[in-house]
Amino acid sequence: MNREAVIHPTDKLKVAIIGSGNIGTDLLIKVLRSPYLECGAFIGRNLSSSGMMKALSLGVPVSANGIDYIVKNPDCCDLVFDATSAKSHFEHAPILKNLNKRVIDLTPAKIGLMSVPSVNLEDSLTEFNVNMVTCGGQASIPVAYAIGQTQTDVEYIEVVSSIASRSAGPATRQNLDEYIKTTEDGIKEFSGATRTKAILNLNPAEPCVDMQTTIFAKVKHPDIEKLTGVLAQLVEKIRKYVPGYEIILGPIVENGRIVVMARVRGLGDYLPAYAGNLDIINCAAIAMAEEYARVSLNQTSREH
Repeated sequence: MNREAVIHPTDKLKVAIIGSGNIGTDLLIKVLRSPYLECGAFIGRNLSSSGMMKALSLGVPVSANGIDYIVKNPDCCDLVFDATSAKSHFEHAPILKNLNKRVIDLTPAKIGLMSVPSVNLEDSLTEFNVNMVTCGGQASIPVAYAIGQTQTDVEYIEVVSSIASRSAGPATRQNLDEYIKTTEDGIKEFSGATRTKAILNLNPAEPCVDMQTTIFAKVKHPDIEKLTGVLAQLVEKIRKYVPGYEIILGPIVENGRIVVMARVRGLGDYLPAYAGNLDIINCAAIAMAEEYARVSLNQTSREH
C-alpha cells in the first residue's frame, strides 16, 4: 500500500522553527503549505522583526524567548528546524538532544550527518540531528556526487556560487567562514575528491541575480557520457523537491576540467524568485522532514 494512503489529513508532524530571519520565515511558509507538517512554534528574539510579524499575521504561535521556549514547552514540537547560526546551533544541539527532539540543522555547524535528499535521504532518516550543509552544498553536492560515482581519480573540485546580496541575511554573512568549510567538507565527503574549494559571491547587482553555481572538476580521464546519464537521474530527483533547479551548462570538458553550471529559481514564498539559495536549502529541509513524517506516521498507523 502506498504510504500516503494510510495517513489521515489530521495526522501531521509538529515542528518548531528557531530563527526568524529570511531562511526561517521562508521555511515557515513552506511548512504551512505541507500536508505532513504543522508549525507548533516560530521562535526568535525580537517580536517586532519582519519574520515574527509575518508569523503573527499567519496565526502561528510565536515566542521571542529563543530555545528556552522549547525547554519550557516541550510538547510544542517533535522536530526542530534550526535556522539560526552555526554558533547558536552548537548551543542548541545538546539541549535538543536531551529533550529527545529530532533536529534538522540549516546552519553550517555540521554537528549531525550531512544530508542531501537526492543522494542520501534514506540514510538520514535514522539520524536525530541532520545537517543540510549549505545552499551552495545543496546545489553542488549532487553534481560532485555524480562526478565521484562516474570518474576515476578525482583530484580537485571547485565550486563557485553566486547569490543576490539581498538574499543573504545577517546570519548568512556571519557564517561565511563556516559556510566555506562545511561546503568544502561536504563536497569532499560525497565525491571522494582529494582536494576541494568553495567560493561564495554576494552579487549586489540590480535587478537581483538568480542563484548560480558552477562546479569545476579535475580528473585524469573525463567520461562525459557516463557522467551525463547519472547526473540526469539526480537532477530529476532534485526537481521533485526543488522545481527551479536546472543544469544550464554541461557537463563539458574545458581546459582539461569537467564543468557543470546549475541555476536555482525559488518559489517566491518569502523573498522573490531570485532567492534560489533560500529555496534549495529550505526545500531540502522540508523534503527531509516530510519523509520522516510519512515514515513515522505510517508506522503509527500500522501499530494501531
